[in-house]
Amino acid sequence: MREQETPPSPAVCETHRAPDASRVLPAASPFVGRRSGVARMRAAKLALLVILVLALALGLWRPWSRSGGVAPSEAAADAPVPVHVAKVVDQDMPVVLTALGSVTPLTTVTVKTQLAGTLQSVFFREGQSVKQSDVLAQIDPRPYELSLANAEGVYAKNVALLDEARVNLTRYRTLLAAHAIAAQQFDAQMSLVKQYEGQVKSDAANVGTFKLDLKYARITAPVSGRLGMRQVDPGNYVTPTDPNGIVVITQLQPISVVFTTAEDNVSGIVKRMATGARLTTEVYDRDNSTLLETGYLETIDNQVDAATGTVKLRAVFSNAQQTLFPNQFVNARLLVDTVRHALVVPESAVQDGVSGPFVYVVKPDQTVMVRAVKVGTVDHHIASIPAGLALGELVVTDGADRLRAGAKVVLPSPADAH
Repeated sequence: MREQETPPSPAVCETHRAPDASRVLPAASPFVGRRSGVARMRAAKLALLVILVLALALGLWRPWSRSGGVAPSEAAADAPVPVHVAKVVDQDMPVVLTALGSVTPLTTVTVKTQLAGTLQSVFFREGQSVKQSDVLAQIDPRPYELSLANAEGVYAKNVALLDEARVNLTRYRTLLAAHAIAAQQFDAQMSLVKQYEGQVKSDAANVGTFKLDLKYARITAPVSGRLGMRQVDPGNYVTPTDPNGIVVITQLQPISVVFTTAEDNVSGIVKRMATGARLTTEVYDRDNSTLLETGYLETIDNQVDAATGTVKLRAVFSNAQQTLFPNQFVNARLLVDTVRHALVVPESAVQDGVSGPFVYVVKPDQTVMVRAVKVGTVDHHIASIPAGLALGELVVTDGADRLRAGAKVVLPSPADAH
């Protein structure tokens, strides 16, 4: 028996209808976008591959080499380099030793009282320049005046007693000659005279001591120089044991500069001084730009500092304008000798290489060559060259950092070759 067919439900039949455009497009849009993205990626890869192939072909082809041209980097390297040059000249070259030094006074004195007493008066101003023996202060002299008066009284008394003893001794000598007195009495009188003579000498010394105390009560400058800050005010009781004293005097004219040099330089300095030569010494400020004073070397220390391998030297300067001040740091330049007819070039021409110093020498065809040199004394940016250069040769002073051996150079103007 055939089953009876059931008609499709309304819902099923609806799916077989012609789809509405508004319903189909939204359902199909994701698939369409995915396909277009894949297509774009493939096109980008293909374009990149084509670019790489073209770049490789261009590199192998190198049209500039076929046409006889030069690559931009090579062309720049072979281009002439503008430089400044200087001639090797003949001139006298000073042999100068340079060192950092310190201004050191020849004399620094702490003025102290030699008496104990009240500081009665002060006659100076801080920072004042004084001369030797100028009065600086006064200690109360009254106690020492009284002591002097007492000593003078004792002295006068004993002088009178001595005179009387001497008169009696003369009488006793006459009586002894007449056998009127015993010799023992004469000897006793002679001994008494000698005692009084000793006492009078002692009293005279006491008088001199108290006179000296009165002199010491007026405190004077032991040396000429400049006064520092006052260490004690009037009215204070001062003693010789006060550590700070009353004031410090520093001698400024003349003044010295102490500096050091390597022990290898000592023999040359000693030889020059042994000939009687006065070695000129200049001192510059800390920037080494301003000349402060010119003097001469006075002495060399008597031993080498084992820790540093250096020797101390002292140069003396008149310091008329007081440009040098105690404990000031300066740059000292000691002229040891002068080399006659040395070959010199500007210091900027000397380059430092792995094998040592060298210069770029300009040849007649305006190319450069590297020349190893030996550098001697350097002074004021001028270097002496004992070996390696000939008189009149041109050396590069500016622009050497862009050069190599055989490079072409160009001079801006004839004035640059000086």
